[in-house]
Amino acid sequence: MTESLRQTDARCCAPDSRAVAARLAALSHPARIEILKHLSARNSCCCREVVDHLDLAQSTVSQHLKILVEAGLVRFAPDRQRSRYEVDRAALADVSASVTALVNSCCSGR
Repeated sequence: MTESLRQTDARCCAPDSRAVAARLAALSHPARIEILKHLSARNSCCCREVVDHLDLAQSTVSQHLKILVEAGLVRFAPDRQRSRYEVDRAALADVSASVTALVNSCCSGR
């Protein structure tokens, strides 16, 4: 992002709007949606399990997981030589509530 866009974001956008936008951006790739679906069906799993399920390169899955973790949608915990990943259900519920509130505020007059 360019410096002028960062300055504009800082002036016009509330911190909670920026947080929601960051989480929605993390959800904007089909592979990340599939990763969330896979993780949601389990308590937790390692990167290898996601790789096997999606048939993507390990490096690709790792990058997608990193984006989801940075957005706060997925948590990870070291487990010996691997990391275990799990969906942060509360964070996803917050995103859902934010989108619902946005839709309701924009479309309530219809």
